[in-house]
Amino acid sequence: MRGLIKVLGEFFITFGLVVLLFVTYELWGTGRYTEAHQETLTEQLDQKWSKPAEPHVTTEKVKLGDGLALIRVPRFGKDYKFVIVEGTTPADLRRGPGHYARTALPGQVGNFVVSGHRTTYSAPFNKADRLRAGDEILIDTKKTQYVYKVTKLQIVAPTRVEVTAPVPLHPGKKPKRKMITLTTCHPKYSAAQRLIVFGELDRQLPRVSGGGQK
Repeated sequence: MRGLIKVLGEFFITFGLVVLLFVTYELWGTGRYTEAHQETLTEQLDQKWSKPAEPHVTTEKVKLGDGLALIRVPRFGKDYKFVIVEGTTPADLRRGPGHYARTALPGQVGNFVVSGHRTTYSAPFNKADRLRAGDEILIDTKKTQYVYKVTKLQIVAPTRVEVTAPVPLHPGKKPKRKMITLTTCHPKYSAAQRLIVFGELDRQLPRVSGGGQK
């Protein structure tokens, strides 16, 4: 009996260490992975934006996996900033919040949709549930800062893909407004549902090089 208790004790200690290492990697290791990619993406975006725009080119094509814009959310703190990646594959979302490639671009009529992790890979949308109507979401592009204001939050099933439609929740309807939609998992540490943040463009300003107006 003592031998069995000893074996079981060693098993549970080993199991506990494995779980601890796994949790440490999920929360810290994946975050460090994203931070490294964000540093690279920021440098690439700075270099790209510092170059003069080509004549007669109004919208520059962004390759899948490249940086598209910056997102800032004042409610999340003054240091909150992420490069938004073009694309929403698992690999894209490990590098930062991702833009659904077939949705509107920042400032365009339609629905600019961005998805992000909530608990791992630096958890860019960890505090999404704290947003309230009227809160600002700032999107910086090469020349412009777009200021969206949150209109509402909604929890939906993962199958409700119509939240990414040009008019959210109304597929097939022609958009007339400039909107933003943020999507992330809900509740934390689960993918059972989706937390959706809806917003609408309030104003746009010239982007200040090296930082936004906020």
